[in-house]
Amino acid sequence: MRLDKYLKVSRLIKRRSVANEACDAGRVLLNDKPAKASASVKPGDILTIRFGNKEVRVEVLDVQETVRKEAAAELFRYL
Repeated sequence: MRLDKYLKVSRLIKRRSVANEACDAGRVLLNDKPAKASASVKPGDILTIRFGNKEVRVEVLDVQETVRKEAAAELFRYL
């Protein structure tokens, strides 16, 4: 699955366009490397997202095309 879509589906970032802009600005790292929005995400990957001065690290546990809001937190684990 594309990185920008995963960020939206997992609800780490609210909108896909915002996720796309964050990737283009270099604020999203995939396995400690800057990632483009089109990068492929698979279970076991480590994502680092910088929001201003705050940094969020998560491990991808599952990849699904659609998921209910309540189940979105099961797609990743905070590190």
